[in-house]
Amino acid sequence: MNILLTNDDGIYAEGLWALYEKFVGQHSVTVVAPDRERSAVGHGITLYQPLRTNIVNINNGLTGYAVNGTPADCVKMGLMELLDTKPDMVISGINPGANVGVNLNYSGTVAAAKEAALYNVPAIAISIQGREAAEYNHAAHFTATLAENIFKNGLPFGTFLNVNIPDIPTDKIEGIRISKQGTALYSEYLEKRIDPRNRTYYWHGHDSNTPFNDSEIDGAALDDNFISITPIKCDMTDYNMIDELKRWNIT
Repeated sequence: MNILLTNDDGIYAEGLWALYEKFVGQHSVTVVAPDRERSAVGHGITLYQPLRTNIVNINNGLTGYAVNGTPADCVKMGLMELLDTKPDMVISGINPGANVGVNLNYSGTVAAAKEAALYNVPAIAISIQGREAAEYNHAAHFTATLAENIFKNGLPFGTFLNVNIPDIPTDKIEGIRISKQGTALYSEYLEKRIDPRNRTYYWHGHDSNTPFNDSEIDGAALDDNFISITPIKCDMTDYNMIDELKRWNIT
């Protein structure tokens, strides 16, 4: 396969290169990733400044393209400029920290996969709850298996897979659960602080222990020690509301 790898944690992130090392021996792999941390930038793209790319040498001959833009910019750059042919797949990750529920709306990792799906390229967004090297290696191995399944079976236009792996030893994982995206809001807060010049500033945070009341959603799968795979569509139309809005007879 011809594979484009990206992420939202930046080109030096450990999870990105765990994927690279897993795929590069058997596939053609190109890395196009942000030149810095771009977590939680959502699906933003760069419009009012130029995009630039630099070839970065990581170590042991590993190289990739660093882009001064968002994860979605990186996918556009790869598809439109840097790759000679359309890739068979785009893989975004491995993100340290789960991307489940409403957080999908903010995630740069997920946005990169969504951008690929808009170009009709099969895509995976892969995240882990933990940050240990062993977890990255297991996630990379699982991603390779899933990629082969996608290559064999295909994905519909505008659909990609969001994958999350629980923060437990590999031998404790119960299996795979095909899940739906959770929609409940996390318990969020803004922590107010005062700086040395007596000016107010805030840190945004949330309670990561928010319980999940629906066993079919992505977050609950992780709580139950399952790998969660959620098919996500780019089409955000609420089809159930179309006929209802017509009945409103808006004039």
